[in-house]
Amino acid sequence: MSPGLTQGVLPAFHERLRDELTFPLSWERSTIRDLPAWRARARAVAREALLQPAGPGPEPFDPVTVEEHRSAAYTGRTVEFALSRYGRARGSLLVPHGPGPFPAVLLLHDHGAEFSIGREKVVRPRSDPARLALATRWANRYYDGRFLGDELAARGYAVLAVDTLGWGDRGPLAYEDQQALAANLMQLGTSMAGLAAHEDIRAAAFLASLPEVDARRVGALGFSMGAFRAWQLSALTDGVRAAAAVCWMTGVKELTAPGGNTLRGQSAYLMLHPGLHRHLDLPDLASLAAPKPALFLAGGRDHLFAPAGVRTAYAKLRAVWEAAGAGDRLTTTVRPEEGHAFTAAMQDEVHAWLDTWLGAPAGSGPGPGGGTTLPPPSRS
Repeated sequence: MSPGLTQGVLPAFHERLRDELTFPLSWERSTIRDLPAWRARARAVAREALLQPAGPGPEPFDPVTVEEHRSAAYTGRTVEFALSRYGRARGSLLVPHGPGPFPAVLLLHDHGAEFSIGREKVVRPRSDPARLALATRWANRYYDGRFLGDELAARGYAVLAVDTLGWGDRGPLAYEDQQALAANLMQLGTSMAGLAAHEDIRAAAFLASLPEVDARRVGALGFSMGAFRAWQLSALTDGVRAAAAVCWMTGVKELTAPGGNTLRGQSAYLMLHPGLHRHLDLPDLASLAAPKPALFLAGGRDHLFAPAGVRTAYAKLRAVWEAAGAGDRLTTTVRPEEGHAFTAAMQDEVHAWLDTWLGAPAGSGPGPGGGTTLPPPSRS
């Protein structure tokens, strides 16, 4: 056996390494057969893999409104708050007109190797013409010309989008510097993916804390990297009651097959938790959200995720939701005609799904308001 490299930057022995990944803590292999107990154990392992040192306790958010504008259906604000104990960040917050409290969606932006904008990819920027021009081109390219947040706010949802470290006001990062940032964070005792996950948990908690928001009806939504973050967020915290993920689901072994996008490094660090895959596959991690409602959409022509890997992952997800007696709360779809994009038709499907599980207020969505009643969140 060659001790060197093959298939680009894979080690020549990559197949043996891949074979050793048996995911012993997955639901199908775990010796723990009580679902809540398995979920608690697996979630503890996943949280440990985030490499987030324990703090003295939750930091106060101390929000400040930086600017505000009104449209016909909602008020848009730029808010600054304590995203973690390490610092503050700005977010785009949209609040529908009316008495509230409203169902809410945390929008998680994509990667796309475009760092000049982050939250502006999903919420229309108002005060910066240059960012608006770039964001409009981005929306035309990946979202059929729509800004997801503005669409949701017009339908009666409060919406929050925050820049990930390296994007927008927290960057901009250069594509070729992602590895350096990831290495520096690891030398400082944490990880790029773990920090992003922790910040997403905080952002969801901030959204739920707002007086205009019904904390019992907070969901997460994202496309591409944002999809990974959406289902991961639902898996790691009970503060999110439902999550919709578009164009990001597969297994580790399929993700690391020769020719895979993540083998180039760089953006992989946003979705890489050191040591986690010795315990859990990617769909195993996503399954920790069960029995909460979850929607996974994929494109059959998505060049980043082979349909076979998507369907294998979907089968693992399905087994856990069925074991939880919640098969009706899991939707897994592959649209054969779609590529790596969040098209208008896919958005319409997500809107209807959100209205079912989170429920827009009366008059702002297809339902009578209130959506489907969910049980109170568990504390595991």
